[in-house]
Amino acid sequence: MKLPSNIVEQVKSALKEDIGSGDVTADLIPVNNQSSATVICRDPAILSGVAWFNEVFQQIDCDVKINWAFQDGDSIEANSILCTLTGNARSLLSGERAALNFVQTLSATASLTNQFVKAIAGTKARILDTRKTLPNLREAQKYAVLCGGGKNHRIGLYDMILIKENHIMAAGSISNAVNQAKQLHPDIRIEVETETMDEFREAKKAGADIIMLDNFDLKTMREAVIENKGKVTLEASGGVTLETVRAIAETGVDFISVGQITKDIYAVDLSMRFEQ
Repeated sequence: MKLPSNIVEQVKSALKEDIGSGDVTADLIPVNNQSSATVICRDPAILSGVAWFNEVFQQIDCDVKINWAFQDGDSIEANSILCTLTGNARSLLSGERAALNFVQTLSATASLTNQFVKAIAGTKARILDTRKTLPNLREAQKYAVLCGGGKNHRIGLYDMILIKENHIMAAGSISNAVNQAKQLHPDIRIEVETETMDEFREAKKAGADIIMLDNFDLKTMREAVIENKGKVTLEASGGVTLETVRAIAETGVDFISVGQITKDIYAVDLSMRFEQ
């Protein structure tokens, strides 16, 4: 898994937000005090965010030493010690919250993604993320999705064309929208969101690379898969949950996009404990 290129900038922004002009509480600690600490994961989880955690302390104090017992993508049992830190006590205290915030959030995305991946095991379908990400953490969360065994959809509005209902209305038809997309951006993949079999057929005839079956019921979804005969990549979307994802996968679609894995997450319970 390739790490995002903007980790340094993300961490810098997080530290500016948290520390600002200085950590006035850490000032209570003697300036030369050295300490050790452990980070404990209280929940079962898939780990993600090691690079962000390390970067926090790299920017605060490069002399802080961190020893990890796990790496991104590892399955963690509850109450496991993730890593140990040694260094200046003020530095450890100042970096604690920002570092934990990254890992608890990214591990939450990785963990929920992995639950969906496990739920469809044995089918050909793959779990996709969406653009429903936390502001300024898109690349980080999409990396976390990979840690959980999912697959990335488009990163933003620039790397793939996704023609949705409003685009179709503005263009006049699916065919018009697809033709215009091919003329303007011949080297970019085109996906079309469809809500009926007639729209599915029009998108297929127009030459879409991917067709989204948005809120299709299972019967209609299976009908689309059979009629498609594997010619166009099919993505199921809309209201997907852990309870429904297996049945959707069993229709034979190629991908299932799930907004929940990046927007409806519960932070993994982490804590940093200082040692005497």
